[in-house]
Amino acid sequence: MKRSLFPVALTLALLTSFLLGGAGRVVAEELPKDIQACVDKGLAWMAKNQFRDGHWEAMGSQYPVTMTALGGMAFLMEGSTIKEGKYAENIRRTADWLMVRSQPNGLLGNPNHPGEAGRYMYGHGFATMFLACVYGEEDEPERRRKLEDILTRAVEFIGKAQTDRQGAKTGKKVGGWGYVSAQDGGGFDEGSVTVTQLQAVRAARNAGIAVPKEIIEKGEAYLDECTNADLTAPSGGIIYSLGGGGGGDGRPALTAAGLICYFSAGHYGLNSKGGAELDKNDRYNIRIRQWLKFTQTNVPLGIGGAARFGHDEYTHYYYAQSCYVLGEDRYAKMFPNSNAKERITWSRYKETVFPGIKNSQGSDGSWQGGHVGPVFITAIHLTILQLDKGTLPIYQR
Repeated sequence: MKRSLFPVALTLALLTSFLLGGAGRVVAEELPKDIQACVDKGLAWMAKNQFRDGHWEAMGSQYPVTMTALGGMAFLMEGSTIKEGKYAENIRRTADWLMVRSQPNGLLGNPNHPGEAGRYMYGHGFATMFLACVYGEEDEPERRRKLEDILTRAVEFIGKAQTDRQGAKTGKKVGGWGYVSAQDGGGFDEGSVTVTQLQAVRAARNAGIAVPKEIIEKGEAYLDECTNADLTAPSGGIIYSLGGGGGGDGRPALTAAGLICYFSAGHYGLNSKGGAELDKNDRYNIRIRQWLKFTQTNVPLGIGGAARFGHDEYTHYYYAQSCYVLGEDRYAKMFPNSNAKERITWSRYKETVFPGIKNSQGSDGSWQGGHVGPVFITAIHLTILQLDKGTLPIYQR
């Protein structure tokens, strides 16, 4: 049975999280021995390669805020907290390093750092998500107040950085995010940064930080608007950007990311009674079904070695989360007349993908390859392998 780790003082925050679809942090479930051994080696490598001050970097000293946040999430998923567990000290140093980088305007990062300057919204989103997960565990009054202030300003920064457009398909206000704020980027937005910010505000809301509904609603509507299919099409993917005028092919990675954003917001491709029959105007659940069909056709399930494809780790980071949420029966509820052998289930995903992850792990515990480097790949694979532990609200069903 899962046991809550939150102190009694956080009951209100937990209740808020539950009412919003989240859940309290729980003691990690056990993984199969072979997967646990793989995870243990990977976490040991991450700990060994963490800088003394608490951060990680990609190759060429790139993306330090993003790498640090993702590395910290891998340790949180293990079951350690900022207070206790094997990796408590690593988590504390990670949090300290990110907290110091909170700017007066709310940005988490350093826009003057050459490795962040043109991509600081990625780091801001992942750092907000990590610190939101840590916030619920922090019981030192002064530090908790500081974290609350940092996260409150971080959410405000996300809201101010969002673009503002009139959706041609939806007729609603839609708003995404670009590599930098809307002001700094001239109103440019694109899908991958948008989903990063949506997960960030979801994690903040789970932790009890106030998030204006408009931020989430505009972000969801943005992904709807970016789908290159009308509501009667059987499938459709999310295009790269509306900022460039829209159009183009759907991107598998972005579509996989869109899925988990909608799942996190409580859209599951079902009607209000949990059935398959949908209202023709139920845009969000219709999009879920289209995106599922698109990813089912366009996301290769092999990983590692010869099975590599463009943005494969990034794609599987989000697609694995989506398959985990689907579990064993949600796809069948959406498509009851589908062939059972073709349905997307979490167990089928694991059977297909996990062997490739295991076999591509290096003897030192890391995963290598790609232009970002081993810290990124290792943190991503550790996230995927540890989803079954169910320790964090942002990664729970």
